[in-house]
Parts: sequence; structure tokens; C-alpha cells
Amino acid sequence: MKIFLQLFFVLAPFSISAQQCTEAILLNTGEFKKEVIQKNVQLVDVRTANEFQQGHIENAILADIYQKNAFQEKLKSFDKEQAIFIYCRSGNRSKSAAKLLCQMGFKKVYDLKGGYLTWN
Repeated sequence: MKIFLQLFFVLAPFSISAQQCTEAILLNTGEFKKEVIQKNVQLVDVRTANEFQQGHIENAILADIYQKNAFQEKLKSFDKEQAIFIYCRSGNRSKSAAKLLCQMGFKKVYDLKGGYLTWN
């Protein structure tokens, strides 16, 4: 029993931290495309509605990070255990969105390095 307790206190912090996200995992365009094209994933465009209308990745859901309350409300219905893929125009807003998603309890957040500008 003593050995079990010692192992528990040594290993517990690792299992807890492995389940918590602290920031997004950056994927280059090729890696991001491989993960999202023709796949059923949670894909979120965090740009404005105007930017989204000018072009977006197929099957992406719009959740404007500038509208923080609406952003959080929209993403409440998403599965926090499933990976979520996000992007913005150049990568700045998605970095902020990733931090917020981690605070909301999402386990795996993937961000398109360089944003939508690198998509085509």
C-alpha cells in the first residue's frame, strides 16, 4: 500500500497535466490540411464575419474572437474531449483564441501556423 501511494503522488501530476491544454499546437499548412480536409473535425474560423465571407476553409464554423461572449457561447456546445482546429488571418487572434479555449477546458487545440494567409 505504501508503494502504491508513493507511485500515485509521483505520477498523478503527470496525468493531470497531460489532460490540460495550455496553448495550441501549431501545425503548418500541410499538416493542418491533412487533419481537416474531408474529415469530420471541429474547425473554427476566429476571424470577423466580413473576413469569413471573403473566404474560409470549407466546413469551418465562424466564431469571432473579438466578440468574446458570443465566441464562448458558441463553443460551449463543442466537444471538449475532441480536438479542435482553429485559424485566423495570420495567427495572432488564433493564439488568443487558443488560450481561451484551453481555459474553457478544451483538451487539444490545433492552430494553423500563419493563418488563412498560408492556406492557398
